[in-house]
Amino acid sequence: MALSLTYTGKTSVPVEIEGFTPTWAREKSLAEIERFEIFHGNQKLPLAEMFQVAGSADDLRFDFEGDLSGVHWIGAQMSEGEIHIHGPAGRHVGSEMQAGKIRVEGDADGWVGAEMRGGFIHVCGNAGHLVGAAYRGSPKGMTGGTILVDGNAGNEIGLTMRRGMIAIGGSAGDMLGFNMIAGTVLVFGECGIRPGAGMRRGTLGLLGPNPPSLLPSFRYACTASPQVLPMIFKQLREQGLKIDESQFAGDCEIFNGDMVALGRGEIFVRTLPV
Repeated sequence: MALSLTYTGKTSVPVEIEGFTPTWAREKSLAEIERFEIFHGNQKLPLAEMFQVAGSADDLRFDFEGDLSGVHWIGAQMSEGEIHIHGPAGRHVGSEMQAGKIRVEGDADGWVGAEMRGGFIHVCGNAGHLVGAAYRGSPKGMTGGTILVDGNAGNEIGLTMRRGMIAIGGSAGDMLGFNMIAGTVLVFGECGIRPGAGMRRGTLGLLGPNPPSLLPSFRYACTASPQVLPMIFKQLREQGLKIDESQFAGDCEIFNGDMVALGRGEIFVRTLPV
């Protein structure tokens, strides 16, 4: 039996629940869980002031209900279990998570999976800026795990990413893979300007129509049909990403860069038949 958490708050002030994870709640009574301290702005409150709590956390599963677009840090630092958010969520979903699964059945705000180390996040709607990114001043962002976004995402996706997979089913904003160290980011819709700026290693896939112009510090390598891409696409579909089989086929122009950095990254730009 999962732990059910129905959001009852009616406030425009941010609510933060950082540290409230399945591991923390395991084997605790409902009364203890209800006393967990959350932040409403700069004010500390017990969880029960904003959430109706029922069920049990013994099976390491949380089910959040309601409009949680103003609730931030859901699943931050989690190391096991599952979190299902039946609606929209706020910022920092799965930030610094180490393992486990998070599913958002709606939109999520910025910083989804920021500095994530492992685990799996699936946003069924749109995501904000800085998915899988490093926090300002940090040397590296996401270092493992998988983030899927069925819809669109914002700017600086995969900022200073070190390892892992990010796949965006819709469009992405500007500066995709900015200062990327390694890892993989795939975008199946359109993409904003300056993808791969400053990237050292790693792979970007610009797989939708109307790809942006690449920076002059990227060099054309060849046109090919990388065999790895259909295998990755199949795996992503099995994991739940909504992509069409028609995107499995077709050649890609392959570019290497960014030559102003280490220059060992690659960008696949899908070429559509005329």
